[in-house]
Amino acid sequence: MPEATLGLLDTSVIVDHDRVDPALLPDESAISAVTLAELAAGPHATGDEQEKARRQDRLQWAAATWEPLPFDSQAARLYGRVFAATRAAGRSSRTRLADLLIASTAAANGLPLYTRNPADFVGLDEIVTVIAV
Repeated sequence: MPEATLGLLDTSVIVDHDRVDPALLPDESAISAVTLAELAAGPHATGDEQEKARRQDRLQWAAATWEPLPFDSQAARLYGRVFAATRAAGRSSRTRLADLLIASTAAANGLPLYTRNPADFVGLDEIVTVIAV
């Protein structure tokens, strides 16, 4: 029997969770506290009442489904490597702060990162395994 897969889901996977083929996701998953923060900001980032309600529903579902992994001291130390790798790849580290914090959390926990936006994590191959879904 194959070993169960584990992984950290990027915010993009949570936002599009109902559109992602479940076969592409790990058997067991986690989210980062940074993802929960992004989801909490989501309803406030739109003036459309229907979209605001949809985003609030997604936030509540995620909060009820996962206990988020914290951005802890190990993740903070790895963020330095993630920041440097992003800069070395010629990419801006400031515009993708949340993505880099999520990647650092995945690396700190030894988990691959599942994302709908693999281009956001270019240059991090030696630090975290990025799996596009």
